[in-house]
Parts: sequence; structure tokens; C-alpha cells
Amino acid sequence: MYKKICLSLPLFLCSQLSLADWIDDSAQNVESYTIKLRQHIHQHPELGNMEFKTSELVQKELKSYGIEVRKGYAKTGVIGILKGGQAGPVMALRADMDALPIEEKTGLSFASKAKAVYQGKETSVMHGCGHDAHTAMLLGAAKALAANKDKIAGTVVFVFQPAEEGGADVDNFTQGSQIGSRKMIADGALNNPKPEVIFGMHVMAGMPSGHIFYKDGAILNSADHLRIQVNGKQVHGSMPWLGRDPIYASSQMISNMQSLVSRRADLTKGMGVISIGSIQGGTTGNVIPEQVNMVGTIRSNNEDVRKGILNELPKLIEHNAQANDATAKVEIAPYAPVTVNDKTLTKLMQPALAKINGQEKLHVLDNNASASEDFAYYGQLMPSLFIFIGATPADQDMAKAAPNHNPMFIVDDATLKTGVKSHMKFVMEYPKAAAQVQNAWNQK
Repeated sequence: MYKKICLSLPLFLCSQLSLADWIDDSAQNVESYTIKLRQHIHQHPELGNMEFKTSELVQKELKSYGIEVRKGYAKTGVIGILKGGQAGPVMALRADMDALPIEEKTGLSFASKAKAVYQGKETSVMHGCGHDAHTAMLLGAAKALAANKDKIAGTVVFVFQPAEEGGADVDNFTQGSQIGSRKMIADGALNNPKPEVIFGMHVMAGMPSGHIFYKDGAILNSADHLRIQVNGKQVHGSMPWLGRDPIYASSQMISNMQSLVSRRADLTKGMGVISIGSIQGGTTGNVIPEQVNMVGTIRSNNEDVRKGILNELPKLIEHNAQANDATAKVEIAPYAPVTVNDKTLTKLMQPALAKINGQEKLHVLDNNASASEDFAYYGQLMPSLFIFIGATPADQDMAKAAPNHNPMFIVDDATLKTGVKSHMKFVMEYPKAAAQVQNAWNQK
């Protein structure tokens, strides 16, 4: 079709039309294949650090496309390398592969019935966050790009990462650096060839299929794990003066730690949240216990605010304990920094995003999302761009869509084509912006 149109257009416009058409055609050609892949992966989910069959599937598929495959990263991680037919930059595309310890209740024909061991206990397993879609979309894009490698200016590194949600077989609090993106980086997954830019995406419920959402700067919050042990002196509940009450001390800590946000953080830079989600102490109502244990999370969309909380919180807790003649042990374990979209990269890739499904389906977010992603660690090494893709059928009520991490979470099949096209657009359009992006990055 586009050949006929090109006859009446200037050569430059004709070449641009040709580029758009072959990407659209290629994405259309692999759509049913991508959907079948996604349904297979969905029906056979694997928990973080245990994605052995998923990893084998990824390796097999990449090899069948003629893509070089490397493994041995982060236990189950896979790297695919595709050299284009023209000189250009090294670009990385990333997908995560792990599922969640959730029992699926969607009723889909390909719903998961899988079970696995999570933290020593058997649990149901479900792709409740769309990582099955991420893996399938990147495979679909890899297949289409490999079939058109003569058109690619540069080298594409396909990053299939495990354990974005944490590991099923490790203590994620103390061993977080041994899983996910941090372990992929530590194991040299991005060393040879070394990408100069990386792109990622996430399907999101409550956003309509075919629509893309993005913003420059902070796109996702940071996340840090918090664990506090408060030790007092056990005593009968009727005689608190003879003991030292760790429950009362803990209640003050929970209240006072909020002052780190409301009174100590510079909120003109961003926001912060400190939440305690678990409190365990005591066995009966008339005994003041010896110990209380609390577990929580710390979130922010600004690294300065984040660092301020992380630096000040241990001192606040310890002083609070001293005021109650108790002791406290504070442990903080990082999960992910703020996920930040490089401003220059985002600006220069905006036209490409607009062309994927049309300008009317491209949306700039007013605020970052509150969740977190270990994709952030890649963005500390190179310019990065992370986007959201709608996962809910456009004719449904977005407000009623089951959210990510819910037993009823569903990804619309139509979403997958948008993801495939997005990956391909990133690869084809970035080389034109590479020099400007790298110059801005090097001046930081």
C-alpha cells in the first residue's frame, strides 16, 4: 500500500512512511504469535529467582530468530544480542519474567493453576503484574527486529530479567542485592556489548489498551524496606512501672517517624511516605512483652528526600527508645531508587511514542506512580526511558478494572501489539537522537 502512496511524495517523506509501515506490518505479523506466547507463560508462571522454564523458553525463542543468546546472569537471566545491518549505538530493551505468590481468580481459559514454594511455604502462583506480557512483548519485538535487522542502525541488547518482585528462595531484606536488576548488573549482563541507553515498559490496569502514558523525570517512587526491633522489660500488665513497655515505645516511634516527612523533609523537592505494615508483640492482654517487631516501607519520588529519611530515621528511633529506657535495632534495606526518565531522551523520543498509536493515545502523566521498580538501577548507569501501557480494554470502566497484584488482574490481548511496536520504535528512532542524548548525559 505505502509503495503506491510514495509515488506522489518527496523521497524523505516516503522513507518515513516506509519506516512506519514496516513496523506496523511487522507488529501485526507477530501479534498472534505474541499472544500465544503470553498465554503460555501466563499459564505456567514461576516465582522470582525460580524462572527456569521461562528462561529456557526465552533462550529457545531467541535462538530460533537467529539472535545470539547469553545466560548465567542473576541465576535465570537471559541476554540476547542482535547486530543491525548498519553502524550505530548499542541499545537495551528490558523485560521482567517473574510472577507473584497469588491465587488467580480470573477464570481465563489459560488461568494459572500452578503452585510453588515461596519463602519455605507452598503457595499458588500467578502473573498478577503483567510480567508475562512484558516477556512476550519483548520476544515479539525481538522476532520482528531480527527479521529486519538490515534496517537497524546499531546493536540491540534484549534484557530478560528475573526477580523484579523479589526472590522466592532468598531473604529479600538481607539479600536484595543478589537478585533482579542489581544482580544482572553485578554479573556483567550489560558489559559486552555495553548499552548506552535502556528502555522499559509496564502494563497497567485502569489504563485503556492502545494508550501510552509517560513523563520525564521521576516516573516511579523509590522503595526501601524497614525493620525495627524494640526491646523492653517484660512485666505484668497491672504493674508497668516495674518493666519497660516496648509497645508504648513503639507507638511513639510510629507517630514520631512521620515528622521526618512533615517537619524534616524539603517537600518542595518531592514527597515521602513511611508506613509500618506489620507489628508483632505480646501474647496476651495482661502481660507487657519484652519485645516488639515492626516491618515497614519507605517511599519517595525524590532522592534527596529519600536520603534524608534514610539518614535520620535510625537516630530518631534509637533516641525514642532511650527516652523510654528501652533499646531499638533499626535495619533498612534498599529495594530501588527513584525511577527517573532522562529528560533529554524523553523529549526526543516523544514523537516516536506519538506515532505508535496516534497522538490522541499518548498521555503525559501529571504525577509519578507510587509503586517502585528495580529498573531504576539501570537508569543510574545510562539514560533510560520507562513507559506505561494500558492493559484494560478501552470499552470497559477503567475505575472498575482489577488492579495489578490482584487475583482478578487481566491484560487485554490488544495491549501486546502496542508493546511490540513501542520496543521497535525505540530501536529505530533512538540512533537519530543518540548524540544529543549522550551529550546531555555526559554534562550531568
